[in-house]
Amino acid sequence: MDIEIAPGKRARQAYSFDDIAIVPSRRTRNPEDVSTVWQIDAYKFDIPMMAAPMDSVVSPETAIAIGKLGGLGVLNLEGLWTRYEDPRIPLGEIASMPDKHATRRMQEIYSAPIRPELIKERIKTIRDSGVTVAASLSPQRTAELHKAVIDAGVDIFVIRGTTVSAEHVGNDDSALNLKKFIYELDVPVIVGGVATSTGALHLMRAGAAGVLVGFGGGAAHTTRKVLGIEVPMASAVAEVAAARREYLDESGGRYVHVIADGSVGRSGDIAKAIAVGADAVMMGSPLAKATEAPGLGWHWGSEAHHQELPRGERVNVGTIGSIEEILMGPSHTSDGSMNLFGALRRAMATSGYSDVKSFQRVEVIIHGA
Repeated sequence: MDIEIAPGKRARQAYSFDDIAIVPSRRTRNPEDVSTVWQIDAYKFDIPMMAAPMDSVVSPETAIAIGKLGGLGVLNLEGLWTRYEDPRIPLGEIASMPDKHATRRMQEIYSAPIRPELIKERIKTIRDSGVTVAASLSPQRTAELHKAVIDAGVDIFVIRGTTVSAEHVGNDDSALNLKKFIYELDVPVIVGGVATSTGALHLMRAGAAGVLVGFGGGAAHTTRKVLGIEVPMASAVAEVAAARREYLDESGGRYVHVIADGSVGRSGDIAKAIAVGADAVMMGSPLAKATEAPGLGWHWGSEAHHQELPRGERVNVGTIGSIEEILMGPSHTSDGSMNLFGALRRAMATSGYSDVKSFQRVEVIIHGA
């Protein structure tokens, strides 16, 4: 419903995950009988989760660990892993520097050039482990570096930015036409973020195998304060899921995956994201709390060290357990920050649904409505 906020200016109500709740159905199931399997293209995963391409979350080692647990770790190919031979040194400095110097020093650290040979080396490390290999570039870097990524043997290619359109245009006349670009690749491409049906439809028509919904880095970005841009995630995911249904009819049956990216910090957020239409979630801050996380208890995204307009921050998230405990349990906390996918199975079982696709039909309510 539209609301008039002033003559000639209307707005509409939107809802975050905290604004909604899942309604149990008339039947229940045993959690052991519930499947959380997610498949995109030819790649199947035991849990519907992508680890966000953030240096505080995904290293080649954590990508391998997440892959062996049934998820998908996405390596940031514009991060420290492709700029430094030994990124442990700058990672340690970022984790130990005082707050007042953090942004300026991170800008300096991330000004080191990206080295194509390190792209090849990091991807090879992940590939040699036998897990699915996913890596990420921003729209601005994709045209320049994508060939090195594909040649290195990536399985799934992710183009991730604050907002991504079907045609990214730069002032240097180098345009990334996603439709042409995706058509020429031999791997599935996941693109985002978007938050509206119009933006999502453009990416779907361009050939994206999956669409990232949201602006990513929810716990570590200041995009709303700096740019004034935000769409609450429950509404954003539901709107893009509706666009997916429209595109399914329009394309004659081509299914595009909807992936919630941002504000997914607890197990309940995962369940709510799927309940409003997501096929999977992209997570950052929960995994940054792992003992193996490269951020050493700190969390940040690419927005935090942007050279002209930082719109993120380095956040002290601490450490709560191993990657396996955070994803699969057992939990040692009662706040929904551990055993994330055991909790998802229980939410699905309590609501009577046997798999992720059917759980998208569960009833939700708005708090206070």
